[in-house]
Amino acid sequence: MIRKICVFVGSRANYSSIKSAMVAINEHPNLELQLVLGASALLDRYGLVSELIKADGFKVSGEVYMLLEGETPTTMAKSTGIGLMELPTVFERLQPDIVLTVGDRFETMATTIAASYMNIPVAHTMGGEVTGTIDESIRHAVTKFAHIHFPATKDAKDRIIKLGEREEDVYVVGCPRIDLVDEVLNNKKINESFMNKGIGSKIDINKPFLLVSQHPVTTEYGNGESQIEITLNAVRKTGYPSIVLWPNADAGSDDIARGIRKYRLKNSNDNMHLFKNLPVNVYIQLMSKTLCLVGNSSSGIREAAFIGTPVVNIGSRQVMRERGKNVIDASYNEIEILEAIKKQIKNGAYPKESIYGDGNAGVKIANILSKCTWNIQKRITY
Repeated sequence: MIRKICVFVGSRANYSSIKSAMVAINEHPNLELQLVLGASALLDRYGLVSELIKADGFKVSGEVYMLLEGETPTTMAKSTGIGLMELPTVFERLQPDIVLTVGDRFETMATTIAASYMNIPVAHTMGGEVTGTIDESIRHAVTKFAHIHFPATKDAKDRIIKLGEREEDVYVVGCPRIDLVDEVLNNKKINESFMNKGIGSKIDINKPFLLVSQHPVTTEYGNGESQIEITLNAVRKTGYPSIVLWPNADAGSDDIARGIRKYRLKNSNDNMHLFKNLPVNVYIQLMSKTLCLVGNSSSGIREAAFIGTPVVNIGSRQVMRERGKNVIDASYNEIEILEAIKKQIKNGAYPKESIYGDGNAGVKIANILSKCTWNIQKRITY
């Protein structure tokens, strides 16, 4: 019997975090992939991630428009509610055997609650980790709804079990994002035509440059504009050109976007190139070439450790997350960030670390989904 696995992708982070599992599910003889897109993945202002997904050859089974304008704590809560209202209709039509959901974003919460109330088993990737922002709460809440757990590390598995989950339902598989990194790194050629799609100064990626990826911290709502200004000022003072990515759709996104726009107006001749979105393979290749990744993206903790990219991680968004030797932490202080970047440039590339897996998570997830069992009625267990 073929099991129908429904995957919800609501952002570019969702997609990079689950793509390898989607590929493995699609290719598995006993599984059928049902792909549902929603939230920022459908919106042009965040780079139309849906077009990248379709270009990769995936068939879309459903779309859910659920993201309210504003990117405030209120609209974030309401967007979750809209997702919770709309997703049951999609699930009812598709009749999945399992819903596979990713990580800790607000759309993950809507997906999980909808499936749970409909008695559809929930499989959850990357649970059990510790970070900052509201993601910490969402991640552990999803764990308590999920029936099948796919943590990336043993430490994460131990936390899931301490949360009262049955050990037989917890499978350490690594992070699917590492699978994609491993695949891309084996393809040394980079398509430089993507540089024509952003805005700003033309940057030669064959010469030294910095990569900036900074997202809002929902528990620090209202501080995003000043935080990104501090980061960009520190980056400018290094003297190196920079490639800057647009923030995600969390509450506070508009603050960071406004800070980037103001910075560009004040520094019109600055050596900076801005992207709303990048194909995942291009982003990985840029991480492998950059002098240093600066900001607070989880890619600096996960993918960068596997690549050996020097990282300056700023602020509280990734606090306490397991990390490699490639990361230097800094607060929102211009001098501190500048000195950390200089130190990382001097250090150069780091040895590869496989903290979050060996590049085979997607296949492991698909194989487990094809044969695992579960109890739809959950019981807390110690």
